[in-house]
Amino acid sequence: MEKSDFAKILRITSPIFFGYVSIGIPFGLMVARAGYPWWLAPLMSVTMYTGTGQYIAIGMFAAGTGLAQIMLVQVLVGIRHVFYGLSLLTKFKGVGKWKAFLIYALTDETYAVLCSVDAPAGQKPGPFFSAIAAMDLFYWTLGAIIGGVAGSLINFSFEGVDFALTALFCVILTEQILASKDFLPPAIGIASSVASAVLERVGILPQGNMLLLSLSVGITALALAKNLSKPKTAPGGSQAAAPAENGGKPQNALGQGGEK
Repeated sequence: MEKSDFAKILRITSPIFFGYVSIGIPFGLMVARAGYPWWLAPLMSVTMYTGTGQYIAIGMFAAGTGLAQIMLVQVLVGIRHVFYGLSLLTKFKGVGKWKAFLIYALTDETYAVLCSVDAPAGQKPGPFFSAIAAMDLFYWTLGAIIGGVAGSLINFSFEGVDFALTALFCVILTEQILASKDFLPPAIGIASSVASAVLERVGILPQGNMLLLSLSVGITALALAKNLSKPKTAPGGSQAAAPAENGGKPQNALGQGGEK
């Protein structure tokens, strides 16, 4: 890979650098706050490499949650990666031996970058895409190391540190709502979370199961809503006739009104 290609990768991933380091540091601080050694932060970052999952795992470890429930929550949290992978099948077709690493290193932000860039002329896509993913992994691990070491050496208040990821999610959610104008998914997510929290608070739901229930209900409700929103098809397999437009005039093969 030429220096110009590497410089382009640094330029492309620079926003992720600031985001991952700023979120990775609070994760490292949380690890130290929970009483774990600092090196657990980079170890989890390399072996798990899932920002949301790592934050959740530390909290569940500290609460004494069972391993089976932790694993199930991690699967539900990361289920979106199935759809990421499906949408990248064509783009990853020519990456060869780099495909395994690209699957491992795929995150929300890396996915967004890979969808928006192509390999430079004369550069194989496998090494180029893998370099982008590797830099993102480095940024996240670097932030975790800084936070873990700082948390183990410096004695200061950790109050509010664990809210960093929540704040990031709020920003991302707001941007997605403004861009898509679709309020149904966030409404379902908020409703399922509030309902699960209330059930746990009143004692109907056992302690520590709020996240599992809210994720399960939210995913099920979204699937049902998407299924109900699909256009109905006529018995012959074609879509049912839509409400008459153009004054009810028949349309020709080009979808235009009968009049020229």
